[in-house]
Amino acid sequence: MIEVISITLVIIGALIGAGFASGQEIFSFFYIYGKNGIYGILIMSILIGIFIYKSLKIIYQKQVYNYNDFLNLFIKNTKIRNVILWIVNVLLLVSFYIMVAGFGAYFEQEIGINRIIGSIVLNLLCVIVFFLNIKGVLKASNFIVPFLIFFIFFIGIKNIVQIRTIDFYQMKNNWILSMLIYNSYNFILLMPVLISLKKQITKEKNIKKVSILVTIIILILSISIFFLLLNANIKEIENQEMPIVYIISNYFNKYKKIYAFIVLASIFTTAISVGIGFLQNISKNSNSYPQFVLFMCITSLLMSNIGFSKLLNFIYPVFGYIGILQIVIIFFIN
Repeated sequence: MIEVISITLVIIGALIGAGFASGQEIFSFFYIYGKNGIYGILIMSILIGIFIYKSLKIIYQKQVYNYNDFLNLFIKNTKIRNVILWIVNVLLLVSFYIMVAGFGAYFEQEIGINRIIGSIVLNLLCVIVFFLNIKGVLKASNFIVPFLIFFIFFIGIKNIVQIRTIDFYQMKNNWILSMLIYNSYNFILLMPVLISLKKQITKEKNIKKVSILVTIIILILSISIFFLLLNANIKEIENQEMPIVYIISNYFNKYKKIYAFIVLASIFTTAISVGIGFLQNISKNSNSYPQFVLFMCITSLLMSNIGFSKLLNFIYPVFGYIGILQIVIIFFIN
């Protein structure tokens, strides 16, 4: 059971980043669809569980040790594989940008400090980790993620009890497409993480347990955040970079400092994960490594000026459409 919990926490940690913890993802991909957003969350959670089950079985049974091995299962053309690898690397880089922008957005929204300052702080922390030991920080996520799960669940339940009348109005259509896009871009980011878990899986039967546990946790967390969003008027939070942070600050102020730690820690660990993933894929030798670290940090500062929510709402859907192809492939590999 320890193996199942350990693997589950790594997966949940990969799924919960700045977009999820801040409420921006749930708001943009589910909440704006009213009651249909609840159906979308339910289907999304089930699909994530199925995807994880199918993917881990493929990785375990077919001895997949890297993303190229995985692509080689269904794409024999080297040029096409290289193009897909390039797309994955771009998504990892852009995800790093989004984490940096999210860190800056928190500083600006909650502390009133220019977002560039927050972005610089995260970059400096990441640079230290990139050049030192990553293992300790990644292990720290095993403590942060359970804390995040417990806190969101706790405040979500407390919140549901407080809300007596909920007006589930439908604001937009196309909730099914939105749900699929959310799933597909998460699947692209999740696949490298699942592949890295190959050595941790000692028993194939644990794969099903992990999939079920992830499904339950993601469903509970997503529903909790959805209900938290109901505390504020839609007009009040639609222009907020981090709607849940805004709600915690204004409606659950005594938990503000706790949630600040959770959000910033989640952003930090996710930034390191996607950053290391990009650097390992793109750096061919030790000489090029510092150059790519410098490139990542400088360009992330430039991108952070665009804004956290704008980056997330534009970039993720683009990769979401691309990721739909991966969903189809996964479900048809034997």
